[in-house]
Amino acid sequence: MTRDVADWWRTAIIDMEPGRIDIRGHPIQDLIGQLTFAQMIWLMLRGDSPEPGQAALFEAALVAAVDHGPQAPSIATARMAVTCGLSLNNAMASAVNMLGDVHGGAGEQAVALYHAVQASGAALPVALDDWRRVHGAILPGFGHRFHSPTDPRAPRLMALVDAARQSGVCGGGFAATARAIEAEISRQKARPIPMNIDGATAVIYAELGFAPPLARGLFCLSRSVGILAHAWEQMQQGGRNKGPTPPAYRWTFDPPAG
Repeated sequence: MTRDVADWWRTAIIDMEPGRIDIRGHPIQDLIGQLTFAQMIWLMLRGDSPEPGQAALFEAALVAAVDHGPQAPSIATARMAVTCGLSLNNAMASAVNMLGDVHGGAGEQAVALYHAVQASGAALPVALDDWRRVHGAILPGFGHRFHSPTDPRAPRLMALVDAARQSGVCGGGFAATARAIEAEISRQKARPIPMNIDGATAVIYAELGFAPPLARGLFCLSRSVGILAHAWEQMQQGGRNKGPTPPAYRWTFDPPAG
């Protein structure tokens, strides 16, 4: 085999030949039945195995974000896709493609925000203003248009982070940063702006050492569970060509000017 072919793709993730599959240096048969799916995700991304406390915290973040109902654009897309005759994999792909900067990207942005605040060296109000000048007025990971006053997932996740910090699983620095941001923006708005699911999972991913872009990838993995469940449920329910609203409802038409 010539090197230009052998080196076309380079990977430290998998090595295999007929009768042998090694993942990150481990024979696949030694991983099957020994690692949970969450631990396998960690191994694939990081190259090592998490400690039990890390694995538990990591899995909690994955569990927390699996679903947010048919009103979520990604879930609605999956259900509509099924009624258009698409298979499960097509429906899932269509839905995951909806997870962009606005719907699905806040976790990645929140991890980046926490890192930026910690690296700033400026007072927190100044650091937040610096962020807003570059990224816009909305701070990712705080407030929720549906869950008011509190996103029920965030306090539970932060309690798990606190327990993990007390047992030495993580340092707690990113949790402290997130809570400081929460307090500061609530002060600025003169009303509570609590952390949401994206802000809390971002704390966990940052505490565990995941880079910001991986926070979005991990959210996609998590939300894919809900996407699959809703697509399958819609298959059982049936329906054809369901759009975003019932047929009796119409859109607002803007007539031509003049």
